[in-house]
Amino acid sequence: MNTAYKLQGIHRHYEWGGNAFIPQLMHVDNAIGKPFAEYWMGAHPSAPAMVETAQGLMALDQMIQENKVAFLGAKTAAQFGALPYLFKILDVEKMLSIQVHPSKENAKKGFSKEQQAGVPIDASNRNYKDQNHKPEVMVALSDFWLLHGFMPAIALKERLSSLAPLQILLPEFGQDDYAGLYSHFMRLDQTATDKILKPLLEIAVHEVAAGKVDKTHPHWWANKYYGGIVPSSNIDKGILSIYILNIVNVPKYQGVFQGAGLLHAYLEGQNIELMANSDNVLRGGLTPKHIDIEELLQHIQFEPTYPSILKGDFTSSNELQFPCPVPDFGLTKITITPGETYTNKTSSFEMFLVMQGDVQLDGMDLKPGELAAVKAGAAYHIQQTGSETAVIFKSFVP
Repeated sequence: MNTAYKLQGIHRHYEWGGNAFIPQLMHVDNAIGKPFAEYWMGAHPSAPAMVETAQGLMALDQMIQENKVAFLGAKTAAQFGALPYLFKILDVEKMLSIQVHPSKENAKKGFSKEQQAGVPIDASNRNYKDQNHKPEVMVALSDFWLLHGFMPAIALKERLSSLAPLQILLPEFGQDDYAGLYSHFMRLDQTATDKILKPLLEIAVHEVAAGKVDKTHPHWWANKYYGGIVPSSNIDKGILSIYILNIVNVPKYQGVFQGAGLLHAYLEGQNIELMANSDNVLRGGLTPKHIDIEELLQHIQFEPTYPSILKGDFTSSNELQFPCPVPDFGLTKITITPGETYTNKTSSFEMFLVMQGDVQLDGMDLKPGELAAVKAGAAYHIQQTGSETAVIFKSFVP
């Protein structure tokens, strides 16, 4: 039985995706300019990766299900019963929704409640698609921008004070009352929302047109969301989040971890994302999708966030590990110089995504954009075969 396999991930064509980065990486023709938003590499039942075998392509979730211990290892099979992570590439051209993910305990409660209420699993108003949490780590593949948790109190007060349309919200923040501020605004009716956000957007559009702000300022992103045009009404409540959350810039090959309860949104750029195998998302704006405000408010951590950029820790001269404080997944970046060989042994089901350079993994040729996996408990060798230094991202279970 093989220990190493070549895999084919699944493309996701969400409207917010770019049309060049993923097709160019994987040499996919995209003459029609279709959005390539995500590339899923995992065993999620809605879009499992396909495994190349002598008998043809097989779905990864099916292969694992048929022999869990052999693929996952005894520890992972006993603890999770399935591959516990989902590996992705993202190309964010348009902003993603403001969102938060539930804890595992709350996901189980929410899922059970909706099951008992008879809400169809594929209903547009369904909040919980499964019973799992969805912590995630991302590593930038380009200059990357995101919203990441509430601003520290002093900076947030200064932000509210400095913009006339937002000054009306200062009393709601009071003594650093994040829950009071956010809950009050999210519960406003649309007329009251527009009264605050319309003049704010007018300022944003003017400031951007005048060249007075850059991507470090919320005006830039508020202007981008509406394409430089101020709506007359029905302004998305998510615009406020752009002004009260931290705007974070992550350099290439550095990362950020985001756990349960952290309000966040991706703004722009390309990244690697590794998360628990879940599709539970509670949204707070910048989206036409379902928003359940009262459910959302129950899961947010109403406290300041001080962004921590992950530069990684060297576990060897070749390998840099990004800290992930969860049992579901781990992520490393492997660098192999010309003529060098990287040798190791898996402790779980591990995936290897080549981002740069040509390599051989146990005799399999892999080029940039290609993916392989090695079963648990197997020794493997990766040989750099080209003239360019190889860069590989590895996902695993700790």
